[in-house]
Amino acid sequence: MPADNAVLAAGIGVVLCGSAAAVLGPWLMRNIPEPVLEEGETKVPYASVAGRQAAYWCGGLAAVSGGLLGWMLGLDAVLPAWLVLAVAGAVLGYIDARTRFLPSVIIWPTYVVVAAGLLAAAVATGEWGSLRRAVIAGAIGFAVFYVLWFAFPRGVGFGDVRLSGLLGMALGWLGWGQFAAGLYGGFFLGAIVGIVLIAARVMTRKQMVPFGPFMLIGALAGVLLGAPLERLYAG
Repeated sequence: MPADNAVLAAGIGVVLCGSAAAVLGPWLMRNIPEPVLEEGETKVPYASVAGRQAAYWCGGLAAVSGGLLGWMLGLDAVLPAWLVLAVAGAVLGYIDARTRFLPSVIIWPTYVVVAAGLLAAAVATGEWGSLRRAVIAGAIGFAVFYVLWFAFPRGVGFGDVRLSGLLGMALGWLGWGQFAAGLYGGFFLGAIVGIVLIAARVMTRKQMVPFGPFMLIGALAGVLLGAPLERLYAG
């Protein structure tokens, strides 16, 4: 069900997130440093994808995400943290889809801003239990993806590990249902798309699909569907 003040919050999310991502996305791509690559490794330069198309995609994705988040969360104290994540997520998802890299110079500052937003929400509402759950969920998400990266480095990049802690922290504030559905729903979505692409011979088993976009879509789905799924599971 939509939250109170859903229409107003959705409008704020669309306008703020869409405009911010359309401006920040291309600027970041032109200015962030390239990663140090291993021998024989290549990548598409960030600056080469920082055109008008990037502004359209980042702005559009962030506007849709911000609108949906506003509709679900309303004018909740935690909404600003999620809107920041919507902007960063749109930029990160576009970069990963185009370059197959998730730049840490965007992820780490987003950790700081989102964590500050969650702390401010706890101070404003007194929901210290939600903040504690967010910290625990972030640590769990990071640890699980770290193990996956260690065991299967060709399937999970370390950028995915960094992103998992960020998404887990934000989802954990909302609840364990949102955390489970959001963080790990990306696995199922990525697996389905990968199977379809292999079956259609668009890619081979040895090729790697950028996983960041699926993680971000899964997190958004967790916000939208996590609570209903949790109630359904509980009977």
